Amino acid sequence: MDDDIKRVVVKVGTNVLTNKDNRILGPVLRELVRQIAVLYERDIMVVLVSSGSSIAGKEVVGKLNITDKSIRRQVYSAVGQPRMMRHYYSLFHDYGMRCAQVLATKRDFDPGKHRENMINCYEGLLSEGIIPIANEDDAVSVTMSMFTDNDELASLIAKLIDADRLIILSDTDGLYTGHPDDEDSVKIKEVTYDQDVEQYVKASGKKEGEGRGGMASKLRIAKGTAKKNIPTYIANGKRENVIVDIIDNKEVGTKFIH
Repeated sequence: MDDDIKRVVVKVGTNVLTNKDNRILGPVLRELVRQIAVLYERDIMVVLVSSGSSIAGKEVVGKLNITDKSIRRQVYSAVGQPRMMRHYYSLFHDYGMRCAQVLATKRDFDPGKHRENMINCYEGLLSEGIIPIANEDDAVSVTMSMFTDNDELASLIAKLIDADRLIILSDTDGLYTGHPDDEDSVKIKEVTYDQDVEQYVKASGKKEGEGRGGMASKLRIAKGTAKKNIPTYIANGKRENVIVDIIDNKEVGTKFIH
């Protein structure tokens, strides 16, 4: 482990947190929190960017009569956010840890008072050993104030707090030269921010599930974050001990560097 690592942003996607029936997976949440607790014991603070609120909302209210897609997403997310936080609060409490919810829109990261307030909030939470759990403020975040996806939110937070690592957890173990299931497909272990690997995204032919962010978005975000001297990883969130192994410099996922 690199002794200089003190702050890590971990983004976990919808496809990691849910099963094929779009139900939130309790064991995945527990394993995620367990790993964050391991890092906490090593004096490494984690900001968790968690998807899943919309799916959690659907589990509660079922089918809506609302025809407008944006409003439907707002309602599902507004219902699902407290449910996700209840899960996280209980799991972190089992480890004697505290967590907090931080919601944001893209505009909050623009230079000015909102951005200063965001910095103050994160610095205050981290200084007190409280795990920030970040997500898009779906109730008010529409059109121009929306993030491309939570990968973008995670990258902005990593830059905001001067994180030492950004870990993007997906349902695939990094960037491959073709479809991950193909025999001839090889995982690319390391990518520099200016390396031309975009053609491999198309070659992978991987269909995305419920989440907004596909591999093309992840690649763009990972390279952009690495360009800011924040090593970034794309890895399989359902792989056992994945976060801890990355921090311990084990060969996991695809690493993006400057």
